[in-house]
Amino acid sequence: MLPTLEAAELPADAIEVARIADAWGIKGWFKVLPHSAQPEALFSSKRWFLQAPGAKTAGAFRLAIREAKEHSDCIVASSEDVPDRNAAEALRGARVFVPRSSFPTAGDDEYYWVDLIGLAVVNREGVALGTVRELLASGPQTTLVLDAQEGGKPIERMVPFVSAFVDKVDLPGRLITVDWQPDY
Repeated sequence: MLPTLEAAELPADAIEVARIADAWGIKGWFKVLPHSAQPEALFSSKRWFLQAPGAKTAGAFRLAIREAKEHSDCIVASSEDVPDRNAAEALRGARVFVPRSSFPTAGDDEYYWVDLIGLAVVNREGVALGTVRELLASGPQTTLVLDAQEGGKPIERMVPFVSAFVDKVDLPGRLITVDWQPDY
C-alpha cells in the first residue's frame, strides 16, 4: 500500500464492494472492478477503505475519493492522495470497502443482497427453511441459497427471490416469509 495513505480501522459496518484492478491513465486515476452490476455505493461514498489482497485484520487505509465514474465495463476513480500513475499502480489488487451506512437508500421492495445474508427464512406455515447463505443471479431472477438442517444433516435449499414466492422481507426482524415448501 501507499505509505502516504492514512491508516484506519475498517468501520464496523464495512462491506467489500470492489477491487482495484490497475492504474488508468497518467494522472493518478485507477480502474476499479465492482462486485455488483449496480455499484451505487462506490459513487455515493466519498471515502473508501482499502485493504491489501488477502489481509485478514481490521486494519486498512482511508482513501478520500475526488471523483468516481463509469467507464466501459468498470469504474475509474481519482483521489487527492494518488497523484500519479506510479501511486495508482501501487493500489493494484487492493480490496475496496465502504461503510454500509453510506449506501444509497433502497427503494420500496428493493434490498441490498448484503442485508439479506444471514436472515432466517420461513414458509407461510411457519416452518423454518433455513438461513440465507448467499444469493445467485440466475438470468431473469435472483435465487436465495439457504443453509438448513434436515434429519440432523446439513442441506442446501434454493428459493427464487421473486414476488410470486416471497411474501415479506422483515429486515429489522431478520426474517423472510415465503410461499415455499421444504420438499420443493
